[in-house]
Amino acid sequence: MNIAGPYHLAWRYIVRHRAQSLLLVGALGLVLALPLAVRMLVRAAEKQMRARAESTPLVAGPKGSETDLMLGALHFRQGAGQALHLSACDEVRDSGLAEAIPLHLRFRAGDSPIVGTELEYFEFRHLKVAEGRMITRLGDCVVGAQVAREKGLHPGGAMYSSPEQVFNIAGVYPLKMRVTGVLAASGTTDDEAIFVDIKTAWLIQGLGHGHDDLVKPENSTAVLSKKDGEVVANASIRMFNEVTDANVASFHFHGDEADFPIHAMVVLPHDAKSEAILTGRYQGNKEVQLIRPKEVLEGLLGALFRIEGIVVAALALVAAAAAAVAALVFGLSFRMRQREFVTLAEVGVGQRTLFLAKAYEVALIGFGALGITTLLMGVLRALADTAIIGRLG
Repeated sequence: MNIAGPYHLAWRYIVRHRAQSLLLVGALGLVLALPLAVRMLVRAAEKQMRARAESTPLVAGPKGSETDLMLGALHFRQGAGQALHLSACDEVRDSGLAEAIPLHLRFRAGDSPIVGTELEYFEFRHLKVAEGRMITRLGDCVVGAQVAREKGLHPGGAMYSSPEQVFNIAGVYPLKMRVTGVLAASGTTDDEAIFVDIKTAWLIQGLGHGHDDLVKPENSTAVLSKKDGEVVANASIRMFNEVTDANVASFHFHGDEADFPIHAMVVLPHDAKSEAILTGRYQGNKEVQLIRPKEVLEGLLGALFRIEGIVVAALALVAAAAAAVAALVFGLSFRMRQREFVTLAEVGVGQRTLFLAKAYEVALIGFGALGITTLLMGVLRALADTAIIGRLG
């Protein structure tokens, strides 16, 4: 039997009613893509989070939610929550069992987290500077590849920390940070972060400051009193919101730095035995908790998979409903075209040919929908890693 005739009839009808056909193809393609997209995004998130967790042996932080601590230390999701003293980091180092890298996670610059840490963090995460140079002094920052791309940043530029309370006049002023370098893309949450020295993070918090030299005669009117080498100034003294080569010597901190805050620390045991001993020591600690990110992640992923199953099932029902609606559309279309089919039969077109024409029409719409689904999934696959990094950071 000649199949060219039925195919020609189906194709000419689709072309003649192209707007209706494209709408049906697009709707079916999108509905079919939704459950597949959910599964792909969940798998991409699982892959990234698992790789990050497996590369981090231990994380320590204040007592509380283990999941929050894991997400904070690994993906920088931290607000102005509980904090530890820097002395907790020194205790881990002094034990001789592990190295510790402090993380200060309280502040942001727009949508990007400001991570206060030490240079050892970059070596641990294998982060390299692609443009410019590493942090050299107080007030410097290096930015992740994604931050630099989105904000158009280059070495020599500047970024401001975001104030926590916009209308709090007595609050800490935003710090203007000098961008010294842009990190090479790593495909991780680090691409979405701004890194500063831990002391710069304390400076943003207001634990340190820089101001005019009170010893100079021109600033004598700002001095309230002098006693035992301590100078008390009034509110007229000019405070600096930017660290420069000219004023860097004026910046100082008040208090013992061992009591200054950090929000988490990455703990790197020297070997398996050291890890076991260290974990045992912190089991009964009332202030500090030590977690294995991989173990905490497994519990989180279990809940994520359960939610994914519910969402995918719901979307599958939507897809089934859409298929039923599409069948109804085709049925109504064929009924409305009954006179057309009668006319074709009268000019000699057989019933089998008409049946094949209808089948080809349904098949062409179906293949078009599958093409749209494939295209959407290809685009999503290319963008999945970047999209997930943005959501985790």
